[in-house]
Amino acid sequence: MTKPAQRFPVPAIDSLPDDIRTRLLTVQEKSGFVPNVFLTLAYRPDEFRAFFAYHDALMEKDGGLSKAEREMIVVATSAANQCQYCVIAHGAILRIRAKNPVIADQIATNYRKADITPRQKAMLDFAMKISTDAQRSSEEDFAGLAAHGFSDDDIWDIAAISAFFGLSNRLANFTSMRPNEEFYLMGRLPKTEKK
Repeated sequence: MTKPAQRFPVPAIDSLPDDIRTRLLTVQEKSGFVPNVFLTLAYRPDEFRAFFAYHDALMEKDGGLSKAEREMIVVATSAANQCQYCVIAHGAILRIRAKNPVIADQIATNYRKADITPRQKAMLDFAMKISTDAQRSSEEDFAGLAAHGFSDDDIWDIAAISAFFGLSNRLANFTSMRPNEEFYLMGRLPKTEKK
């Protein structure tokens, strides 16, 4: 199993504050493992709480973007920022949420050539602008996205997800966070039934 970054010690799960320990154990029960991002960020409990509160507010809400589209933004942003951890981990989540075993690879390699809708391409064009050139965002972007049916709140979500994962990508790269091996096959193969 791939280990998280070692420069900053990963605290023992049983030594963590109750709320963080409970979250890690819940994730482990649901997925069968604890993603290394949880273990790495647990080094700084207050930041762990703030990070995951904002993550959940952006990624788990209902709105004009599907959960798969939210993950598309993460994968495209993370590829642009050369974040191995987030491309692999969120690529797995995207494959599952989109029920498509190849979509994450297409988006991570070149979203402009991916099998996505024109609406999704416009969404990712804007996410990339926010990720790499946010100071050039303008009313033209709002008009172009509105033409694809995005509301102002959807546009905020696209920008906020791209910006948040810019932060996440930089933390993952700075800590040399490695993806758990479990992520590599998730969503690629049919699920086997538990016996």
